Amino acid sequence: MSFTQLPSNATLSPKPFTVAIPDATLDELRTLVKYAKLAPDTYEGSLEDLKYGLSNRWIREAKETWATKFDWRKHEAEINSIPNYTATIEDEGHEHTIHFAALFSEKADAIPIMLLHGWPGSFFEFLSILTLMRTRYTPATLPYHLVAPSMPGYTFSSRPPLDREFDTVDVARIFNKLMLGLGFGGGYVAQGGDFGSKVARILGVTYGSCKAILFFRLLPRSPPPERRTVNFSTFLLPYAGLTPVEELTPAEQRGIARATDFQTRGRGYAMEHGTKPATLGIALSSNPIALLAWIGEKLLAWTDDEPSLDTILAHVTLYWVTECIASSFYPYRQASAQHYDPEWRINKPFGYSCFAKEVYPMPRSWVATSGDLVFYKAHEKGGHFAALEQPEVLWADVEEFMAQVWH
Repeated sequence: MSFTQLPSNATLSPKPFTVAIPDATLDELRTLVKYAKLAPDTYEGSLEDLKYGLSNRWIREAKETWATKFDWRKHEAEINSIPNYTATIEDEGHEHTIHFAALFSEKADAIPIMLLHGWPGSFFEFLSILTLMRTRYTPATLPYHLVAPSMPGYTFSSRPPLDREFDTVDVARIFNKLMLGLGFGGGYVAQGGDFGSKVARILGVTYGSCKAILFFRLLPRSPPPERRTVNFSTFLLPYAGLTPVEELTPAEQRGIARATDFQTRGRGYAMEHGTKPATLGIALSSNPIALLAWIGEKLLAWTDDEPSLDTILAHVTLYWVTECIASSFYPYRQASAQHYDPEWRINKPFGYSCFAKEVYPMPRSWVATSGDLVFYKAHEKGGHFAALEQPEVLWADVEEFMAQVWH
C-alpha cells in the first residue's frame, strides 16, 4: 500500500494495522439486534421531528436493516483502503496504544496535519477526506502528511488508565508525543471539531510544535466579569459583553437561536455523560439497539442533510464491535473553563469554519476574542459532522487556511 513512508527522522515505529472484525462477533451482533425488544408505541415515539428523540418507526426499520441487510465488510474494506497503524506511547507511567489512519507524503516540505474527532465520532469521519487526498495525489505529490488518530478509549485505541482520572489535557499530551514521534517536531497543524476542537486548542496553547489550529467548532473566550451583563440565557451568559446579539448578522442570529435551543432542549445527553458515565456505559454496552438509539439520534439531529441509514449503522457498528461506548464519555467531565479562561487564549494563528447547521455556530466577532483569528468562513450547508457531511468544502477551507499560515 502506498502513502506509508514515514519521515526519516521518525522515532516511533508504528505497526501496520488491519481492521478484521471476527465473523463470530458480527454473527453475535446480528443475533442481538434480531432479538432485541423494542419500546411500546407512545405519543413521543410517534413524532418524526426528533423533538422527543427517535421515532418508533425509525428504530424498527433500522433494526430490520441492521439484522438482515447491513454489510459491515464493505465499510471495513473502506477503512483498510487507507493505511492504518497502532503506536505505543509512554505517558506518565502508562503505555497507550494509539490507533490512527494516515497518509504520509514523500515530499520533503509536506505539511503535517492532525485530524481530530469528537463524540460520537471517530477516525471514520475523516475517511472521505483521506480518500479524496489519496485519489487526488500520489505519494510523491501529496502536499501534506495526514494523521487521523482515534482518541484514547475510542475504537481501536486503548482505554484510559483504570487507576486515575483522564481528560482532554492528557489526550493532547499523548497526541503531541505521537506527532513528535512520527517526525513532526518541526511543526504541525491541528484540525478538529467537537472534543477534537478542545484537544486542538490545548495543543495550540500548550505545545510549541503545534503551529496553527483550524476549528469547525469552538467556544470563544469569555470577556472579563466587569463587561458581562445578566440578561442572557444560560447558554449566552458566558458570552455576555461580546458583540450584542442584535448587532450580529441575520445568519449569525439564527445560529445563536439554534445554539440556545440546543442548550435548552438538546443537551441532556451531555449531563448524563458527565455525571453518570458508568451507569450509562453499562446500559449502552448491554444492547446494540440502545446504542443505536443513543448515537443514531445525534447523527440525525446534528446534521444538515441526514446521513444514510447505512452510514449511521457503520458508525454504531464500529462503536459496538470495539466495545468503546463506556470509555468514550470521559471528556464530558470537564467543564468548558479552558474555553473561557484567559490562560487559554490562542496566541497562534487559528481559523474557524462555520457550518450553518452546527449545534453551536459561533459569530466571527465572538470567535475573534479567542486569539489570533486569521481565517473565518461561513457555509450555508453542513452541520456538526462537517468532515462527514461536507468533506470537499471542509478540505478547501483547510487548504486556504494553510496557504495563509504555513510559510
